[in-house]
Amino acid sequence: MSLPLPDRVFQLAYDPGISPKGGGLPGLSVLKNVVNSINLFGIVAVVGALAVSLGVWAWGHHTGGHQAEANGKKGAVVAAGAALGLGAANGVIAFFSGLGSQVH
Repeated sequence: MSLPLPDRVFQLAYDPGISPKGGGLPGLSVLKNVVNSINLFGIVAVVGALAVSLGVWAWGHHTGGHQAEANGKKGAVVAAGAALGLGAANGVIAFFSGLGSQVH
């Protein structure tokens, strides 16, 4: 027996039956490789930024350049934050994806 239209619409809005599933579209492995490469590139860039920032911090401290010292500190904190974000990106997305799948 078929449900009346309002009941079918309510059921569709309640549970459309859609969930993430691998293998549905071609090129998923290529996309994963591209994203992994972008993440690695970001981490390498952050290592360079941290090295430069620490050098500016040390140079500013030893020459008495308070502005350079402050900029080196800010750069080091930003680089550390960027490294934290890049390293935790997978876990953060997995956490919120799992949290979102629990919403009913």
